[in-house]
Amino acid sequence: MTGWLGSAYLWVIAAHIIFVIFWMAGLFIFPRYLVHHQEGLDDPAEPARWVAREGKLRRMILTPSLILVWVLGLMLAANDGLFDGAAGLGWLHAKLALVILLSGYHGWMVGYARKLQSGKPAFRARTLRMLNEVPAVFVALIVILAVVKPF
Repeated sequence: MTGWLGSAYLWVIAAHIIFVIFWMAGLFIFPRYLVHHQEGLDDPAEPARWVAREGKLRRMILTPSLILVWVLGLMLAANDGLFDGAAGLGWLHAKLALVILLSGYHGWMVGYARKLQSGKPAFRARTLRMLNEVPAVFVALIVILAVVKPF
């Protein structure tokens, strides 16, 4: 399958990068929503507002972007020969491992939002603020792997 995208290759890369940016924007803001949601649990009007905001963010940005990042990324990986056993793709294996972990983080956040919806916070707001930095670390490593291709 190596090279199967042909002249569409650059368009697929562009779309992949665009949806990575959308997904990362959502991953950067969603933990902040969770902090505000958690801090507003004592105000009867606030939780419902945050549930609605979080739901819109998931439905309109996070989930569609996650799906498109994976679909487009797997298309690019196939084009590069990942499924043909091409050599020199250690960087891509590492990148995929990080994207899997980042997808797990996405899922964890959605689960935590559900806990907050039922009024059961498990972390302090400070911890949630620190967890907000996880996507930044991951995206920095992913970009380095994709651009430098160190191995």
